[in-house]
Amino acid sequence: MKAEKQLLIYGSYGYTGRLIVEECLKRKLKPVLSGRNEHKLREQAEKHNLEFNCFELNDVKTVAKHLEEFSAVLHCAGPFIKTAEVMAEACLRSKTHYLDITGEIDVFEMMASKSGKANAAGITLLPGVGFDVVPSDCLARYASEQMPDANSLKLYISFKGTFSAGSASTAIEHFSGGGKVRRNGELVSVPPAFKTERVDFGDKERLTVTIPWGDVSTSYHSTGIPNVEVYMKFPEKTIRRMKLLRAFKSLMKLEAVKSFLRSRVRKMGDGPDEKDRATGETRILARVSDDQGNQRSFLQISPEAYTLTAQTAVDCAIRVMNGETGAGFTTPSLAFGSKYILGFKGVIRESV
Repeated sequence: MKAEKQLLIYGSYGYTGRLIVEECLKRKLKPVLSGRNEHKLREQAEKHNLEFNCFELNDVKTVAKHLEEFSAVLHCAGPFIKTAEVMAEACLRSKTHYLDITGEIDVFEMMASKSGKANAAGITLLPGVGFDVVPSDCLARYASEQMPDANSLKLYISFKGTFSAGSASTAIEHFSGGGKVRRNGELVSVPPAFKTERVDFGDKERLTVTIPWGDVSTSYHSTGIPNVEVYMKFPEKTIRRMKLLRAFKSLMKLEAVKSFLRSRVRKMGDGPDEKDRATGETRILARVSDDQGNQRSFLQISPEAYTLTAQTAVDCAIRVMNGETGAGFTTPSLAFGSKYILGFKGVIRESV
């Protein structure tokens, strides 16, 4: 029998996982910690006086046995394209709600394809409960509500802060496959740095470039808008380098090359420190347009991405365990509404 409202956090000792555990404790929630490194788990569990459960994501049947007593699992161990399917299938078998903090398009699409199975099992599949994609997904849905006939959505993201090593490693997996946009409802592969646009984020104009961000998948499921592009602010020098990757696309897919890049990433350090997180900021602009050329834009400002991820991930997990979501695949905005993100401190939204 499942323990009432018992949460398992897998990958709890990673950078983002640690922030999520700390947020759980602030909210008087005592999760069980999990991952494949027993030494790190034991150390973390002793620090916070929590239980832990060590296992690897190799076999669905074995993982399901570890999940049987839990109401929900919050999966934080990426790259998720390599870990999410085993965990999701184990959740289906054990009838455990599934949440994760992925931003990977292929993972969102995979989860959407399992919606029927999740409905039959009576569980929720809710990927992307972190920075990618809670704030952007809520903003996209809000924009679509303001222009119900929109057939095009562009999201522009600018953030002040740095990546964690885990996020950078996942980005290597993302960009090795090139870019992606959605056209007429279908996912379409495009070259790296496919398009650039200069955008006014309310404080200044910045150069942005298309990226294979999770909203290329989730915005379509949340809004039904068939044409979606996501842009992110980068320095012009970085964008030039991204365009150079077009000539080395085949090399970027080689595991040896990705392993080398990941080794370089590990030298970056763990992730932004407390001071950086306190001063960081994220700006997202959503622009919708219809067939007649009408256009509307909305700006949303929120706290630093990792701080927000910890808050939204824990809140989503609590809501799922409290029965606020139905069975099957869903997105944050479909589950909790377009105004959900506005309930978090420091988030504001305005028409521009």
